[in-house]
Amino acid sequence: MLAIIGGRGLTELANLKITHRQVMRTPFGEPSGAFLFGTLNGHEVIFVARHGFGYTIPPHLVNYRANIWALREQGVSSVVSVATVGGIRADLMPGKLVVPDQIIDYTQGREYTFFGNRSTSYRNIDFTLPYSERMRKRLLQGALMADIHCLDGGVYATTQGPRLDSIAEINRYEKDGADMVGMTGMPEAALARELDMDYAMIAVVANYAAGRGDSLLGINVESVNAVAMNAMDKVRGVLECVVNCEED
Repeated sequence: MLAIIGGRGLTELANLKITHRQVMRTPFGEPSGAFLFGTLNGHEVIFVARHGFGYTIPPHLVNYRANIWALREQGVSSVVSVATVGGIRADLMPGKLVVPDQIIDYTQGREYTFFGNRSTSYRNIDFTLPYSERMRKRLLQGALMADIHCLDGGVYATTQGPRLDSIAEINRYEKDGADMVGMTGMPEAALARELDMDYAMIAVVANYAAGRGDSLLGINVESVNAVAMNAMDKVRGVLECVVNCEED
């Protein structure tokens, strides 16, 4: 089964035929909110609003472990994350869609693993390729089917939030090799890998990162929200095709 975790601007899927809502309980606490179960183009999916349906949970307080654990308990094997980012690389302009292939983690203090105590045996996951290539291929294929341009590849820098970054910080990320910056990419990707789930992301460029483009002197938050909302129509189009893509 496929799960979709929505971020800013994607608290619902217009064509999702909801069959029921279910509140989850996990050993790691409660997820972000009730899961929506339904069908999208005839395929069963589960939708999770990462920040809650009222957009009340900031990035550093999202219970990533509970979200991922509960999805796995429901039989989910593949996860699509939808997240907004700031574009660092010159061609990542507001409104662009990207399927990143690498990630850098700058967060701190988050519950980042299911192996957090000595009561269970642990294993070292291979994070060489942090996103599932199989799921990335499905996303790119879905974009092609929907005739929606989507860039293939890029390095996602995950920062702590909830504040935006300074120009100096963005310069640092760029020197480290980052192409885009967001706040929710980790530990979500690593947790999914720990549970052997195919996980990939559609990143929506909502603004230029600090010091780039029209963000030279500051970032207009109202403009960010407007761009994100408009771009989500394209994301929905991609997702409606992704469910029809065959799993290899």
